[in-house]
Amino acid sequence: METRVAVVQHSPVYLDRPATLAKATDVIREAAAEGAQLVVLPEAFVPGYPTWGWRLRPGNDMVLCKEIHARLLANSVDLESDDAKPLLNAAKESNVVVVCGINEREGNFGRATLFNTVITIGPDGKLLNRHRKLMPTNHERTIWGQGDASGLRVVPTPFGRIGALPCWEALMPLARMALYAQGIEIFIAPTWDCGDGWLASMRHIAREGGCWVIGSAAAVQACDLPADLPGRDQMFPDDDEWLCNGDSVVMAPFSGPVAGPLHKERGIIYANCDLAKVTDARRSFDVAGHYNRPDVFQFHVNRQPAKPATFSD
Repeated sequence: METRVAVVQHSPVYLDRPATLAKATDVIREAAAEGAQLVVLPEAFVPGYPTWGWRLRPGNDMVLCKEIHARLLANSVDLESDDAKPLLNAAKESNVVVVCGINEREGNFGRATLFNTVITIGPDGKLLNRHRKLMPTNHERTIWGQGDASGLRVVPTPFGRIGALPCWEALMPLARMALYAQGIEIFIAPTWDCGDGWLASMRHIAREGGCWVIGSAAAVQACDLPADLPGRDQMFPDDDEWLCNGDSVVMAPFSGPVAGPLHKERGIIYANCDLAKVTDARRSFDVAGHYNRPDVFQFHVNRQPAKPATFSD
């Protein structure tokens, strides 16, 4: 079976959830018109990866942090509401699987915690999985909370067994092993990383896991950030600066790129992923199968969701 994959490398409409969702639905329809069955959008695409976190100074820029975070929070996605409905509807209308990175707001009980979340939507428009990034990287820990393993899952779809680890979570060997053990066929890594190091990791995972690997990043320049972003002129004085080069790519099992990398360019790359190549690759090296040694190594994943604080008299 072949799955036609579309990897979207666009910039979001920063800090504007409705406009970003409208842009996402447009590219989903565009990709579906080109025959795509699986459409992948970048890390934290709605309403944009918080790239300012790499430039804000601890302490001195506290006022800016508060102002920007308030806007990010207000435009993040509450999955308990209808915030994600445009994506769900677009997947159903186009009969495609959609994988999209979002800033997720935990809206219940008035909480304001944000998570770096990847959602997987089925062709029936239903949410198949929500995975919150386990460990935010560096400054991201001042923006996002830690996720749990309740969404560390591979989901069966009509177009293959799909799992996703955002950005550097894909570099965590045990997180990868959790997906390998579930028979993943298409490994998706929505990311803000780019360049030779990241592409080498994508190639390694395709070899290690014997699976198709999709690295999906945004292509963002400073000019894509809102003109009224607090502190914009001091943090991003050069409108032409590339904040993320993209480098979206599709790697074949136990092999190299079949599409991309798309570098410093906005667009969509397409690839036909033959799922039979997964079993071919694992004939010699099946990391969770015949090449595993469960008598030597024991692996356990705690899938219990993190419980919020409760109050009782």
